[in-house]
Amino acid sequence: MAAPHPAGSGPDRASGGQLMRWLAIALALIVLDQVTKALIVANYQLFEATPITGFFNIVRAHNTGAAFSFLAQAGGWQRWFFTIVGVVASVVIVWLLRRHGGQRLFGWALTLILGGAVGNVIDRVMHGYVVDFLDFHAGGWHFPAFNVADIAISVGAALLILDELLRMRRGGGAGS
Repeated sequence: MAAPHPAGSGPDRASGGQLMRWLAIALALIVLDQVTKALIVANYQLFEATPITGFFNIVRAHNTGAAFSFLAQAGGWQRWFFTIVGVVASVVIVWLLRRHGGQRLFGWALTLILGGAVGNVIDRVMHGYVVDFLDFHAGGWHFPAFNVADIAISVGAALLILDELLRMRRGGGAGS
């Protein structure tokens, strides 16, 4: 099976220094994520909220499921399932960064996803749930609360899509 050829600049294979830079960025995201969650846990009770604007609150919420509370009511097995998925994804991402970390856009995408995945895995292991606290709402409708790790994962996923679109535009479509 041929390795993917995502869009990006520079050589395909990351040097040891490039890999360490990507991992340092992921670590910074993990620290930011964990510090913000610790502040929420220390200062808010579950479901306690502070209105910031007419459409945004800081709230303490616990998510035992995945994105948008998928499988949140599954009975507990999902804690370890999502922990294992996060750990496996992190190992694959580090391997991909090692092989393709010289590609800037692809590297940024993977690094953001890595930092977010590890941040949420830490929560699952420590608490049994992920701490969410950013709550956007309008007209009585609330978007599911989320956190810094979720933002990193979402931006990373968007960058992966952009990377693939740019690669395809350059003529590097599937199988090339």
